[in-house]
Amino acid sequence: MNGGEVLDLGRDALWATVFMCAPAMIAGLVVGLIIAFFQALTQIQEMTLVFVPKILAIFAALLIFLPFMGATLASFSNEVFTRISNF
Repeated sequence: MNGGEVLDLGRDALWATVFMCAPAMIAGLVVGLIIAFFQALTQIQEMTLVFVPKILAIFAALLIFLPFMGATLASFSNEVFTRISNF
């Protein structure tokens, strides 16, 4: 395996990680922004108000996007195994 193949494999691993983490991160970001706007409008400055809705939103996003995340991981794994078998 030469340096270019290692770099390609590393880049593909990073992209697979980004695609698998993106749904949960986006859900947390959106819920966090909504609650921040709510806190700014109502002037409620409770720090613990953000945690429960964020946790629930991230959990729901993980449940909804689990098949996509599994397919992404499976395709990356198949690609790695194919590269190993061709080596």
